[in-house]
Amino acid sequence: MKNLNKHLSSVLRMAALCLLIFGATSWNRLMAQDSLQTETINKPRPVTTFESQFIVDNQTVMVSRKKVLNMAIQHRFGTLNNGRKDFYGIFGPADIRLALNYTPINNLSVGIGVTKQNFLVDFNAKYALLKQMDSGGWPFVSISYFGNIAIDAREKQGNFVRGGDRISYFNQLMIARKINEKLSIQVSPSLSHFNNVPAYRDKAGNIQPKMNNDHFAIAFLGRYKITERFHLIANYDQALTQHTTNNPHPNICFGIETTTISHAFQIFAGNSGSIVPQYVNFYNQNDYRKGQFLIGFNITRRWNFN
Repeated sequence: MKNLNKHLSSVLRMAALCLLIFGATSWNRLMAQDSLQTETINKPRPVTTFESQFIVDNQTVMVSRKKVLNMAIQHRFGTLNNGRKDFYGIFGPADIRLALNYTPINNLSVGIGVTKQNFLVDFNAKYALLKQMDSGGWPFVSISYFGNIAIDAREKQGNFVRGGDRISYFNQLMIARKINEKLSIQVSPSLSHFNNVPAYRDKAGNIQPKMNNDHFAIAFLGRYKITERFHLIANYDQALTQHTTNNPHPNICFGIETTTISHAFQIFAGNSGSIVPQYVNFYNQNDYRKGQFLIGFNITRRWNFN
């Protein structure tokens, strides 16, 4: 009996020791989880400045997550000033662009697009340099770079002597801030370059360019949320470079945007009939003061392959 009591006492002491060790380990694990959850909650995270990859005619700072594919359809009807002759531009000359963009690595998207105007084929890339953080964290703005190379792929074009004459370039630095839950704004200085520009023959018979090859511009855009999925959008492009002739007019656009988890739809009125950004900034001859506005829309579809 004494031996039995001795063994039971040993077993009970061992069980108590195991419970004590298990309890301490579980307590430490719970405390670590609570600490990790608190740290995760309090850690600043990137904000969603805009839902769409672009606002009207300009790219936004947003770059999709890794392994996300975006398809875009961008359409511009003719100008409204012909009235009923072409049903206020709906049946007039139109421009359309079809594009795909993919994010192979974090913060970088690459894409290709085809546009009806001049049968333009563009290759583009966008990289997120900085992302605004919530809870007042640093950085307090988002900064991204966007660039493209567009090729005029028409079969015959008398102005082109060399293959390089068909090429134009666009570079833009985008700086954006989400002011509050409703308002986001962005400013975007840009540089467009055309290897070949319009020319004329002067009185001496010499060929003179009508425009500079390089063109500086600045864009302002914004989005205001009416509801979580319904927004007001606006865009303004202002040329900074003065050319000898054919100075482009500012591009003024305003419209609405609706979004879902995988779609974004924008419909707007503006005075640029082009879609590829260097053509918007370089060649816009529609004068908003004469009512030369047109209707346009953008549709984006997103697929997540994560």
